Amino acid sequence: MHALDGLSTACCNNLPFIVKDYIAQGTYETIGDTRTYVTGPSAASTAILYIFDIFGYSEQALQGADILSTGDAGNQYQVFMPDFFAGTPADIAWYPPDQEWKGKALTEWWSSRHPHTVVPSIPVLLKQFEKYNPNIKIWFVAGFCWGGKVVTLTTQSNPLYAAAACSSPARMDTGDAAKITIPICILTSEEESDTEVSDFVKALKVEHCIERFAEQKHGWMTARGDLRDDKVKEAYKRGYSIMLDFFGKQQRALGTLHRT
Repeated sequence: MHALDGLSTACCNNLPFIVKDYIAQGTYETIGDTRTYVTGPSAASTAILYIFDIFGYSEQALQGADILSTGDAGNQYQVFMPDFFAGTPADIAWYPPDQEWKGKALTEWWSSRHPHTVVPSIPVLLKQFEKYNPNIKIWFVAGFCWGGKVVTLTTQSNPLYAAAACSSPARMDTGDAAKITIPICILTSEEESDTEVSDFVKALKVEHCIERFAEQKHGWMTARGDLRDDKVKEAYKRGYSIMLDFFGKQQRALGTLHRT
């Protein structure tokens, strides 16, 4: 299946997997007017904005958010996953979009949900989350596939976060990379173009961590991760562990700055 406008070939070809056996640790809250999955300790002073892929609240995404909320080396994080799609994520029935009606449905859905469309809402959301939990002083962000593009767009001038991470980021653009102003961790699959990734990394002017998961498909850390497969599950967990290690490093650096 060829790529549809705005979506990569991998994003069009790879099917999501339904996971039904995970019991989410957090709760759904309406904050402002946005339904949001919230997990992790309310006592945390650092929060993570989790930006999901086009399939929204998949069990894999919820579990990933719960993993991030466990923190690292004494750090605690409260994780917020807002519903950017207002209850209408991409429908699994459209995948793969190998029939005209499927491609049409996905294209129509995508046309009003480009990553750029949510960028203006994020500063407002973060203020609402800080009102919900006044303990929050620092933000990190983690984005996946569609959410990875949102990360690269919102880590440029006047960034809202202290550090960022993304997995299988969509549409890697060297123009975005050159403007990123905070430390960033990027995890890629076998399906992200080596040239595209290499060019993106070369354009970065900030501290960065890059790791390629050579045996994983695009989106393995969210809805496209078949966690019934032990190798995928291991890579899934390792990806979140790398993000936590990276955020922990940035948290310690921020603590050092605050003490000097």
